[in-house]
Amino acid sequence: MSILDRLKDDQDSEKKPEAPPAQQAPAPPAAKPGVRVGAKGAAPQQAPQAQPSLLKKKPAPQEAQQAQAQPPGQAPPAAAPSGEAPAGVTPSGVASEEEPEGAYDPLTLEEPLSIEDLGVRRDFLMPHVLKTVFVLDTFTGSEAAERLCLPMKLTGDLLEEWKDLKSIEVLSASGYQVASRRYGMTTEGRRRAREYMRLSGYIGPVPVPVDNYRKMVERQTVLGVRVNSEGLKKALSHLVVSDKLFKPLGPAVNSGRTIFVYGPPGNGKAAIAVALSSLLGGRVAIPRAIEMDGFVMRLYDPSVHRSEGDQPADKRWLRCKRPIMVVGGGLTIEMMELQMDPGSNTYEAPPHVKSNSEIFILDDFGRQLVRPRDLLNRWIVPLENRVDYLSLHTGNKVELPFDQLVIFSTNINPKDLLDEAFMRRLRHKVYIGPLELEGFREAFGMACVSKKVPFDGEVFDTLIKKVYEPKGLSFNGCHPRDLLDRPIDLAKFEEKVPEMTEDLLMRACESYFVQIEDDSSESFTSSAGVADLLK
Repeated sequence: MSILDRLKDDQDSEKKPEAPPAQQAPAPPAAKPGVRVGAKGAAPQQAPQAQPSLLKKKPAPQEAQQAQAQPPGQAPPAAAPSGEAPAGVTPSGVASEEEPEGAYDPLTLEEPLSIEDLGVRRDFLMPHVLKTVFVLDTFTGSEAAERLCLPMKLTGDLLEEWKDLKSIEVLSASGYQVASRRYGMTTEGRRRAREYMRLSGYIGPVPVPVDNYRKMVERQTVLGVRVNSEGLKKALSHLVVSDKLFKPLGPAVNSGRTIFVYGPPGNGKAAIAVALSSLLGGRVAIPRAIEMDGFVMRLYDPSVHRSEGDQPADKRWLRCKRPIMVVGGGLTIEMMELQMDPGSNTYEAPPHVKSNSEIFILDDFGRQLVRPRDLLNRWIVPLENRVDYLSLHTGNKVELPFDQLVIFSTNINPKDLLDEAFMRRLRHKVYIGPLELEGFREAFGMACVSKKVPFDGEVFDTLIKKVYEPKGLSFNGCHPRDLLDRPIDLAKFEEKVPEMTEDLLMRACESYFVQIEDDSSESFTSSAGVADLLK
């Protein structure tokens, strides 16, 4: 039985005179004249079928026609007409850090003025308000509004309604401003709040309905990303990347679908995947929490979502940079499902839900605690249909968007991970291997600049002739950074200025490359996968 059903039963039982008071669950109050709870001042008995518009701006006629023609359950097409730059993409092909002209702007979210504008059922909202102020015990109207993330007018109406029901009382007031009034909980209010807390312990910002969240993700879909060669080169300009990589990477990003990146370790697969996030650019609206069938799922995560700049009038949403989620070997099947806190009956959003509207990077694919086949089986439907169906503890299913650019990154041979049938489901495959000599020289020079060590071309040539060529070492992209760290550490110990000298680099190689010999005299690869080992 859902929370909403239990609240309805509690409301009915409270009306029966034969029920002992101790057994009664407090019911949400009925609507009072003058309280803004909807068009007619009455509580809706079920979730509204048509959610209010989230935007102030009206869609253009052309946009409206496209939306009507789009099949149900699919995001509207985001591609711009021929000859025009798509929304959110600058003429150079790289999405701007600022809000590009024509892109969705979270600042257009309107301030809710009534319960209907909130989109949540009244028998959910009223208990939530009482629970939230219960933990404050004494509070001002402005403090309650801040906790609930509601405008002062709507908060004041809700508080007055609970005051009429003897659940809260005015302790002091300076004038007629509700914001400055100090309220306190009554004995009856504490009893009601404790009963509500037994059903759901969530307090804080009023959640956003899941339907509104779905619509918002459609507006912010990654399918609208368009990138050209110039834009891709700009996004990867801080890395040394082979020119032959741009041809497969560009179409892969434009597809908005799965990208499978593979190759030997130490060549920047994860760094390239992270750099691709700059192509999406702009800002997105992230709800603090989502209401689903009477239950709450926390979505906003400060470790993933970074709010910045001006914020929407609807404070239940945050204007954030597009999120990026990177998970590694610790990922399990259980982490992809809704996890409920039994103490509060509140759900935590899975990692792939938190990364909606951005990039989800599965690093070290194949090294998870779950088999690659089982992992991909779990995501077959989401990857194809761009929706995921998650189960509540009641057994009910909730549909959530699966709108992100998924990147699988691995240094394991693809043949050892998946068979041909599964590999076909991964639309784009991109091989990232070691650098050529000239690229390696450039990477070494860039590492010297970043670490403030003067680059010496003669010393570099000596390194290649004495170490790399005799041992047949590949020019891995991580080597310049790692090899320079050792002269810097040594210089600090000897209290000298770090330099790129032959002696220091040779000593760095001795400590960096591990020499392992056995009866077969074969070379091995380090567990970290940073380099081939010397014979």
